[in-house]
Amino acid sequence: MPSKVRIALDAMGGDVGAPVVIPGAAISLGRHPETEFLLVGDRARIEPELDRHPKLKAASRIVHTDVAVSMEDKPSQALRRGRKTSSMWLAIDAVKKGEADVAISAGNTGALMAMARFHLRTLPGIDRPAIAGIWPTMRGESVVLDLGATIGGDAHHVVSLAVMGAAMASVLFSKPRPTVGLLNIGTEEIKGHEEIREAGEILRAMNLPGLDYIGFVEGDGIGKGLADVIVTEGFSGNIALKAAEGTARQMAELLRNEMQRSWMSKLGYLFARGAFQALRNKMDPNKSNGGMFLGLRGVVVKSHGGINAEGFAYAIDVGYEMVKFDLLNKINQMLNRDGGGLSSVQPAPEDVS
Repeated sequence: MPSKVRIALDAMGGDVGAPVVIPGAAISLGRHPETEFLLVGDRARIEPELDRHPKLKAASRIVHTDVAVSMEDKPSQALRRGRKTSSMWLAIDAVKKGEADVAISAGNTGALMAMARFHLRTLPGIDRPAIAGIWPTMRGESVVLDLGATIGGDAHHVVSLAVMGAAMASVLFSKPRPTVGLLNIGTEEIKGHEEIREAGEILRAMNLPGLDYIGFVEGDGIGKGLADVIVTEGFSGNIALKAAEGTARQMAELLRNEMQRSWMSKLGYLFARGAFQALRNKMDPNKSNGGMFLGLRGVVVKSHGGINAEGFAYAIDVGYEMVKFDLLNKINQMLNRDGGGLSSVQPAPEDVS
């Protein structure tokens, strides 16, 4: 474990930029005093925010650039316009050069993935990277991936997602052999796309020591916490994520309206206020902020663009944990264990589009 964790922050990313990134870094530094920060962005915008946080200022260095990737830029546009000059690229470049252990940005997701993949490249045995997130469940938390990095994928891609997700879960949940399920339209072995069925057969046959494959999991099984890791390709994963976030907001709004409907319901709320607060804490989107880019030769974390400082601090915490407990090495070990890990599965040609 490194004694210091060096974190490069894209201080111009997201809907707000430095006014969220800097106080978020200050909050995270309070939880992890051994962190050092590389703040990449416009010095004129960073320094006024940094002056409000003396401890963070003492633990930080600014890398100046006034070039930012727009939230509306297409990945190809971001690569052309922001390569080697933008705050997003320079944060990733710090990881590439060994000046930082992790890069974190709240900027354009597609641009961040394109730049990270182009500059850092993928790990041996990984054809395409994935976005993994922490999902609150009835039993605690689960790792869910892919949440939208790649649309579609063959059996090899799904198996590699399972391996990477298990490595992440072992770090976060301190489990040497986390359970893994494949998201499907049913639990029966005959259901689902051919790629999912084939991936399930491969995982069962390989019986990898780093994960415990439990079979298919239906959509409602994510919230139930039926597995430590839920695996799906990016199209289904992103729909599941957005549907869950929308449902959570809908339920919160419906509950709020009902609590205000009559004086009896308002009185009931007063008696149950503690329970409602506990529910609000469990459903707080800030605490699940921070999507991990898995499969790269470096650690990159994506924060929601519209998050507040507390939420951005949680994204920094995710990056800190991944570095502190050596996630990349764990993924490499699982990929190459027992003479090659995934060598028995033919990888798909790398997509360079």
